[in-house]
Amino acid sequence: MSLNRSEKQAVIDEVTGLAAKAQTLVIAEYRGITVADMTKLRSQARDKGVNLSVLKNTLARRAVAGSAFEVVSDQMTGPLIYGFSIDAVAAAKVVADFAKTNDKLVIRGGAFGGKTLDVNGVKQLANIPSKEVLLAQVCGLLMSPISRTAVVLGALAAKKGGGDAPVAEAAPEAVAA
Repeated sequence: MSLNRSEKQAVIDEVTGLAAKAQTLVIAEYRGITVADMTKLRSQARDKGVNLSVLKNTLARRAVAGSAFEVVSDQMTGPLIYGFSIDAVAAAKVVADFAKTNDKLVIRGGAFGGKTLDVNGVKQLANIPSKEVLLAQVCGLLMSPISRTAVVLGALAAKKGGGDAPVAEAAPEAVAA
């Protein structure tokens, strides 16, 4: 179905807004994927905060013009799905995980930080732990010295507490004598 000029401009404005907020863009070819599989992919993407869109390539090129994702405009050919995410690894992770289970979805590339990513770059980005996991790892690293110090101080207190008990019992005898 053909879009009129105002509808095309609305699509461009919407995608431009997505591109302005996003850190990552992943492009994948979806030729041959069933509607059920595409629905499953979109559901997974929504859960992870990724916006997946099937766009006309000329509209996508116009929408990313002047943004950090303009570097991939030469890759925008064929039937593509565009995944924008605010989280740096979410789009890559969703598309790469789905591509592992569905061979019809072919990762074409992407962009992150104004740089073009090839297929291997997208897969490497997908292997980076999520923001929540990284924050948990940092918290664990920060808590590790504190917990070790607490264990050592607890052991010293127990040792000192064990040595004080006989002295405390001996003290009343010394007072009585």
